[in-house]
Amino acid sequence: MIDFSTVDSAQSQAQGRAFNASRTAQSERYQQLFNQEKYPNTDNQAKSHLLAAIRQHLATEHVAVAQANYQAAPFIDPDSIDAGSSSLLRTIIETYAYEPDGDYDESAYDESAYDESDHEDRQTEAMAELAAVSIESNKCNKNDDDDAYEVCVVEDINYDEDGYSEYGYNRDGYDRDGYNEYGNAEGGILSGVSNLKSKNLLKNYEAIQMAKQQSEAVEGSQSSMPSTGVIGQMLSMFHRTPEQIAASNAYQYQNLTFNSVSQYKPKQRQLQSVYSYDYVTPTISSSVQIPLAFDFNNSSITVDPSAIMPIVALVNPENTPLPNQMTSHTVSFGLPESITAQLPPAVLYDAAIAAIQSSMAELGPEHFSAVDIRNDAFAKEVGASRAVKVYFGSKQSGEMIGKTLKYMTKSLQDYVDANPQKYPDGAMLKTALAKVQLYNKGYQSADVGSLLQLIEAIGPISFNQINYYYLDSSDRLLAKQQRINIGGDLMGSTTSVLNQIRYDKSSFNKHALTPLLTESFGTNAKAAIDGNAWMAEQRQQKDRLKTARYARYDYSGRSGDYDNYNDDYDDDYGSDYADGDSSYEAAEYDSVDRQDDNDIEDDVTDDADNRVDDQ
Repeated sequence: MIDFSTVDSAQSQAQGRAFNASRTAQSERYQQLFNQEKYPNTDNQAKSHLLAAIRQHLATEHVAVAQANYQAAPFIDPDSIDAGSSSLLRTIIETYAYEPDGDYDESAYDESAYDESDHEDRQTEAMAELAAVSIESNKCNKNDDDDAYEVCVVEDINYDEDGYSEYGYNRDGYDRDGYNEYGNAEGGILSGVSNLKSKNLLKNYEAIQMAKQQSEAVEGSQSSMPSTGVIGQMLSMFHRTPEQIAASNAYQYQNLTFNSVSQYKPKQRQLQSVYSYDYVTPTISSSVQIPLAFDFNNSSITVDPSAIMPIVALVNPENTPLPNQMTSHTVSFGLPESITAQLPPAVLYDAAIAAIQSSMAELGPEHFSAVDIRNDAFAKEVGASRAVKVYFGSKQSGEMIGKTLKYMTKSLQDYVDANPQKYPDGAMLKTALAKVQLYNKGYQSADVGSLLQLIEAIGPISFNQINYYYLDSSDRLLAKQQRINIGGDLMGSTTSVLNQIRYDKSSFNKHALTPLLTESFGTNAKAAIDGNAWMAEQRQQKDRLKTARYARYDYSGRSGDYDNYNDDYDDDYGSDYADGDSSYEAAEYDSVDRQDDNDIEDDVTDDADNRVDDQ
């Protein structure tokens, strides 16, 4: 601090230097707090390492081995403070669908005390009352004086505070039980929606909770369960009990795995994979294996249809070849030239890869976290030096989707602008991209995340994704562990999918699916069957059958028309002659016959003349 009470110049200079040094240190500290590019914190460092690893990974050829396992768990943990509480969506549905029981007691109902004549009398009186009101209303509508306006008030019907007349019907014609005079329920399938008035919602909610508490107090009792109509029954059907969840894990998920091996070639823009859905128990062993390859440079997709051939045979048995009739077990399909000429798949592929990297780079550093892997068994298996955790909830997933769409649109727009001779003004793709760009200006990427959050908040499903990326000391991606949680309170459970992916060559070479991948897409693999030619042949066959069928219809239609003409003639005119109707004379039919004979003779003469001319 500078002391202005002294006049010593040396002291003042020393104090000034100290003050400047203090300001410099304070400015440096300020930069350390907020300048993350020069002074990155832990999250920014983790983000920087991961982005470098992803860029290198997508630019180099690599292989992958993946295995996914499944497990179900209750949506709310039994030890949680929320145990026994329903979600807001379910509470609202049940409150609106609640049917109050009233004072009705089925056990005390005496069938002999029911007087059907009394019920009929009430219906007769109500109908008479309605007829009187209708007559009175018609009188009001008859007014000969055009300059006068008559206001009619019907004072014969009085409604109580609940809105019911002395006959027990409301203004809509329904009684207190929700039925009209014809026995039809009010609201159809939503007849359980008793009263949508806000003042009754709290009463319905309290009644539901009291009924649930009474049901829980009496073990195994169902008489106290609240009545929520068809909607409540549907919710109960969807909701899984802890016993059902445990059974699913023991008999289904524990024996189920989803395996895959893949080979990625970025320069050729090719991805070749084999997917296997395996279910193994002590008594049952089944596996569905599907080789699948994408070639964006050649705009084609190659697949082994063996797994779906039985389904194809059911739909189209005549044109489905048997396995021994196929020259190769893979079939290749290509996009038509009309599509690839407008937008080459290679351009779309490059735009998608660049958009994913750019979108991930724009995510906030708070979503990237460095984790301690000293006790991580999977990290030890793959030999990782560090790991980065990336959390994708509904908000982050929506933001990522929004950014990716915007980046892809921008990349495609740049491609169109760079090829004006291919995309002149008015071209379909250029016009569509311009319209998409226009709509992209109306929202921010974070808005898509907020929309997904809103859907998750009020919808019946909750989803999130947690990714762990395992790197070596040179920021090379070694493996990835992905956990996806999908569930909701309406279902009563959450299903977790844990997918572990290894990118090492050793695991790939030892995997049981690698020989099938080599057999399907390797250098020595048989050439795939041309799926486009096969489909074209099927279309031609259908066209030929259609033409032949129409020809048969045309031939049979001509002879049928002649037969039908004779039948119509006998039916329509034969009866007239039998009745002695003189309006139809034989001379008229003779003239028609003679005209037909003349026409035939003229045709024969013309044909003869044509043959003479040809000779």
